Amino acid sequence: MCGPNLSPLMTLAGLSLVAGCGEQAALTPDIIAVPAVAETDSVGTVGDDAADDPAIWRNPDDPSQSLIIGTDKKAGIHIYDLQGRQMSFLAADAVNNIDIRTVSSAAGEVILVGASDRSDRKQPRLALYTLDSENKTLNPLTNVQVGKGEAYGFCLGMMSDSDLRAFIVTKEGTIIDMSVRLSESVPIVDVNRMFQLETQPEGCVVDDRTGMLYVGEENVGIWSFDLKQEQPQPVQFAILKAGELTADVEGLALAPEGDSGGYLVASSQGDNGYAVYDLESRTFRSRFVVEDGYIDTTSDTDGIELILGDFGPDYPGGVFVAQDGDNGEGTQNFKLLSWDAIRKALNL
Repeated sequence: MCGPNLSPLMTLAGLSLVAGCGEQAALTPDIIAVPAVAETDSVGTVGDDAADDPAIWRNPDDPSQSLIIGTDKKAGIHIYDLQGRQMSFLAADAVNNIDIRTVSSAAGEVILVGASDRSDRKQPRLALYTLDSENKTLNPLTNVQVGKGEAYGFCLGMMSDSDLRAFIVTKEGTIIDMSVRLSESVPIVDVNRMFQLETQPEGCVVDDRTGMLYVGEENVGIWSFDLKQEQPQPVQFAILKAGELTADVEGLALAPEGDSGGYLVASSQGDNGYAVYDLESRTFRSRFVVEDGYIDTTSDTDGIELILGDFGPDYPGGVFVAQDGDNGEGTQNFKLLSWDAIRKALNL
């Protein structure tokens, strides 16, 4: 029966037919769904919001042996292989967001993993680890207090080969820009400057090519900061808009192309989707969801990550990883998708 707020809905040949009472059906594009290739084992915390943010290490010698690093913000950090099998776990206090860079040190090349530590809700802490890629384990390096507020978002960036930056985003809206030096036996962390947003942000990502920092303000949109400026000011990159980006704005990830092109992908948590923006034109391009198939869909996604390159036959163009807030039976995990499959589905 049709009432004032009821519309029959059916799907035909990839299009949705929507009609109200006394109206002819109108065609609208169907939601673009992309299947996951794999999913990780669940994090150890059961019955709670625990899995949060992933990072990806690409093995340059054997890309099929690359690793996914994911946080359980109630317990610690998991390392998974590309099939989603847990390789190791390191207990850690309240690590939230995580990122990774390969950098030079006095001892040679180091795979550095950084995370925001919110164990003290009034003082943000930066946690640093090294990744032992052979044994697939993390080794704690240092954990330092870097300001005031509750640590939340986190990302790393390389301003140059010798200028490694770490960024902690607090719940209060402060973005803390730090320099990290590994030339000593213990890393030296210096706070350079701070930026401010009006309300709560979390996800962030740095484009190492252009020196641009992108930050998601959960109930507003996405901002960019030009790190080459002495005192960067926020410039609006995207705003909340129905059918594009729905609060909360959560994880951010980059698909760089050329000197400055490519895409920014954002977790649109409110509609369980992922919005894709063109970096150069700063315009919305498309959105997708994870297909609910042999591997289940994602919902309430927090962190995401995307690394381009050949990761083997399942991921010839890159790997996209998304946290899943409801994996059933009170557990959470991470889903892995092929970037080539996403590009083809969205016609990017």
